[in-house]
Amino acid sequence: MATETDSESLFKLKLRRIIFGTDTPAGRFFDISLIVCIILSVMLVFLDTVAHIHQQYGEIIIVLEWCFTIIFTLEYLLRLYCSAKPLEYAKSFYGVVDLLSVLPTYLALVFPGANFTMVIRVLRLFRIFRVFKLLRYLSEGNLLLRAMMQSSRKVFIFFFSVSLIVVVLSSIMYVVEGPNNGFSSIPKSIYWTIVTITTVGYGDITPGTNLGQAIAAFTMLLGYSIIAIPTGILTAEISQEIGKHKDLRRCSNCLKVGHETNALYCDKCGSELEADI
Repeated sequence: MATETDSESLFKLKLRRIIFGTDTPAGRFFDISLIVCIILSVMLVFLDTVAHIHQQYGEIIIVLEWCFTIIFTLEYLLRLYCSAKPLEYAKSFYGVVDLLSVLPTYLALVFPGANFTMVIRVLRLFRIFRVFKLLRYLSEGNLLLRAMMQSSRKVFIFFFSVSLIVVVLSSIMYVVEGPNNGFSSIPKSIYWTIVTITTVGYGDITPGTNLGQAIAAFTMLLGYSIIAIPTGILTAEISQEIGKHKDLRRCSNCLKVGHETNALYCDKCGSELEADI
């Protein structure tokens, strides 16, 4: 009995290394196969929305969709089986995404013709992030996330200020233009202001009075100046994060400062860097 338990534990360990790891040929093959299945299944969702493709190949698409669903279902069950903490995996972000990737096809049996299941299937693309381990292994991704977290308060205050400006301009345009020119309510005016201030300009609502057009011109110019602010905030935070991870040692040959952390040689002239004192 103990031998069977040990063999089962060994099997789980091997299966875990293949499914959750990428340090073995089998693990890399599993990840590559999974990426191919994810991309093909999402492409099926896109193609199924094209009318003539749906009419001609609808039945084939349904069969392929079920094939991918069965594959993803088996993969999800295997992850639960070999995971060290199945409940923690099921409650994790990627566990929820894995579950959502198989639910739509089953929900379509209960709610036939439900279009919302098609949208949920696109969430399968998020699984590629786990396969690539981008958030864990790419320092560039971690740097960007830290910069976004550091700038979150500044960006929030900026968007709050912009929201106040939008409300004020919308109220003014509602009073100046009125329902005759399409500004039938303040929410409708807010829609016009956001479209204008972001320089999108659909043109479905346009001011008709001279004063309204002057306010619109001011809003457009204001939009150009506003767009650059969050970009500048994020860029400044990224520069600070890069600076924190740069080596401040100066090369004795070319006098360059700002090498990679733990660098042994200058990346400009190749001279050996002096050790920190």
